[in-house]
Amino acid sequence: MKILGIETSCDDTAASVVEDGRLLLSNVIASQVELHNRYGGVVPEVASRQHVLEIIPTIQESLAQSGCSFNDIDAIAVTNGPGLAGSLIVGLNTAKALAFGNDLPLIGINHLEGHVYANWLDGDAPDESPGFPLLCLIASGGHTDLILMSNHGEYELLGRTRDDAAGEAFDKAARVLGLGFPGGPEIQKASQNALGNIDMPRAWLRGSLDFSFSGLKTAFLNKAKDLGMYPPDPSKNVDEEQIREMAAGFQMSVADVIAVKTIQAATQYEVKGILLGGGVAANAKLRSVLTERSDIPVIIPAPRLCTDNGAMIAACAYFKLNKQHESQWDLDVYPNLHLG
Repeated sequence: MKILGIETSCDDTAASVVEDGRLLLSNVIASQVELHNRYGGVVPEVASRQHVLEIIPTIQESLAQSGCSFNDIDAIAVTNGPGLAGSLIVGLNTAKALAFGNDLPLIGINHLEGHVYANWLDGDAPDESPGFPLLCLIASGGHTDLILMSNHGEYELLGRTRDDAAGEAFDKAARVLGLGFPGGPEIQKASQNALGNIDMPRAWLRGSLDFSFSGLKTAFLNKAKDLGMYPPDPSKNVDEEQIREMAAGFQMSVADVIAVKTIQAATQYEVKGILLGGGVAANAKLRSVLTERSDIPVIIPAPRLCTDNGAMIAACAYFKLNKQHESQWDLDVYPNLHLG
């Protein structure tokens, strides 16, 4: 079964063809990073307009790379939430038109659930090895969620951020340091070879599996002001080493809290494995800290499958079709859609 997956929840226009939920035949992503970099973050109206320009060429390229035409496609899957309303509408309406015009099933996919199924596109299938139940950590620009996955399509929300998501916090920290967008890769790059001389606070929220990064963000901003980094103070002689140490301190604080909470939840619910998903899951420090500390398997998609992509949407749709889950033509977008 070949499924075309379309993803336009934020600022990346993506389309992929996946066979049987596992085999990646194509994975095309039209990035808008350069477009939004000047603003230091995603501008929703700009993003939706760019999706309109990019979506048809992206789908055409995805089909070409897969060697498929619509005659070979068995279903069309599309993200219908959560995300930016204007961006979601572009993807959903395009998917509806293509599904209707080619007499194909339409499957609406929760973006967060898609991140979970990115783990089925690399290595062993998690439902076979290590098997259910699984703990899913979804960490991105808009979410930091811990979700118990008991089986395909069966989820329970265990913990979530009470304020900023981890990815959003990375973006804001990068902006304070004068680095680029998106912040996660820039903070990781800047922190290389750091000695760990600057330690940032952690919000543990004892007795809860929730996260909070607003306090860390405020402490980081105040420290940057004291050092003359924000706004830049020429009299303080800020050098690259200080920026490197600040970036490393922030990154370690985020990775430490996420790793501790994730392992705590995995132990509490006696899961067989931990799945990572979302853009922050591409962070090398988080990946290494969590893998080193966990006594159970930690399964992490390749970095290219952690960020938004159509492959994860197509993979998720395969398992929904196996359960006869097909969307109707009145499918709408849900910008605040939750999972579990």
